[in-house]
Amino acid sequence: MTQATARPRMQAAPGVAERGGDAFVRQRGRDFLSALYSALRALKLYPPENTVVQKSLFDLQQIGEQFQKREHELEVRASREFIFLNSTRLRLDLENYASFSRILGIFREAGIGLFRLTGEATTRDWTVFLSHLQSAPGAAADDQSAPLMARLAGAGVTCFFVGPPAEVEDDREQSKEAAKRVYAQSVSATKDVISSVRMGQSPNLKKIKRVVQGIVDQILNEETSLLGLTTLRDYDEYTFVHSVNVCIFSVALGRKLGFNRRQLYDLGVAALMHDIGKSRIPLEVLTKPSSLNEEEWLIIQKHPWMGVLTLLGMRGHSDIPYRAMIVAYEHHMKPDLTGYPKPVRPRTMSIFSRIVAVSDGFDAATSRRAYQQDPYSPADALAEMSNNPRRGMDPVIVKAFVSMVGHFPVGTLVILDTFELALVHAANPQPEAISRPTVRIISDSTGNLLFPGHLVELTQRDASGEYTRTIIKLADPNRYGIRVGDYFV
Repeated sequence: MTQATARPRMQAAPGVAERGGDAFVRQRGRDFLSALYSALRALKLYPPENTVVQKSLFDLQQIGEQFQKREHELEVRASREFIFLNSTRLRLDLENYASFSRILGIFREAGIGLFRLTGEATTRDWTVFLSHLQSAPGAAADDQSAPLMARLAGAGVTCFFVGPPAEVEDDREQSKEAAKRVYAQSVSATKDVISSVRMGQSPNLKKIKRVVQGIVDQILNEETSLLGLTTLRDYDEYTFVHSVNVCIFSVALGRKLGFNRRQLYDLGVAALMHDIGKSRIPLEVLTKPSSLNEEEWLIIQKHPWMGVLTLLGMRGHSDIPYRAMIVAYEHHMKPDLTGYPKPVRPRTMSIFSRIVAVSDGFDAATSRRAYQQDPYSPADALAEMSNNPRRGMDPVIVKAFVSMVGHFPVGTLVILDTFELALVHAANPQPEAISRPTVRIISDSTGNLLFPGHLVELTQRDASGEYTRTIIKLADPNRYGIRVGDYFV
């Protein structure tokens, strides 16, 4: 047990959590983190005696004091891409993205996992604490809590306690298991719906609603595990797996763009059903291993409006969002309307359709199919989407997608400057460190494969401040006999 977990919390009286409640903690917690971010930024730009710095420190001190009086404790803990205040997870959204990212980055670089206010703090105490926090030696995930505590004590600041990064393997395993359940249920439900439509039966749309809600919940709580499962890309179940992957990518991208829960749900349903029209396309055309002739290609091009007709038929049985029909119709149209189907009058593609088009293009390009035995690597697919205007994808949405998955998307095999092989496990949420993702080391420096390997942050530095590992090139998993999906299940 770490020092942070062994230390008892400050207790005032039973029922403290009930008096404040999660709603209060979330609301005032965002205010506190905003003030903390402002103070950190001001101290970075100006000397401590500057009026801007003093004002931001005073605001921070006041909010912290009010919060501590109400809740009887104030503890900020960083865990992966999440921030917890008094054990309540604060939601990341578009408005607080910059402050959350900066605070998470400082925690990471300082090598601590939490700080706790243990007494009344003056503006001088906050000045000393934040200054030492930002000038930490950059151990990046190594435990630096004891040295930082010693420096604070030396400066006469005793109202803060800092602890090491939390052990998150149990959390990761729980998230991973939850993600696998959601993914398996999603593929199964999608298969049932598409198979029912193909056989002329009424599909069970309640299943679709449940699985989309599960995907949205998982993305909002911990998207890394679910994004990792998109690397499976089962060849035999391509039609169903592809729809689920597009749903996952679209919901994660919608979250990145600041959509609320209801919007994410509607987007998820639309993404999951975007190719429902293909259930009316003959299988011999869909699974043809060679190039399509002109007649077959015209049949394929019918699936968007066939999707609209299919969804219209479903509306009699359940509430299918109108936007799902728009996405089914538009997702191959392209923003300049050079795709298909050809519109009969000028129109502008909806934001949902643009998101699904990017997610669909990425998953399709990186998946092995009957007519695509040698798919793009994730990194090559991103480059093609970004640099080839003939793909006809919204450049703003593509840029947001690249920001979400990183320069090296989940599942990319890379070679490090230590000559170890690694699989990208998660993108770095810090924009300035987008080329330094979390990776899973799967071989030693001599090429001996390891399973399941171990996770490392490529932002880690040694005592001299140099990065301990850096990506030097991409690699082909087939060359090394590596099945990427094995490391994500």
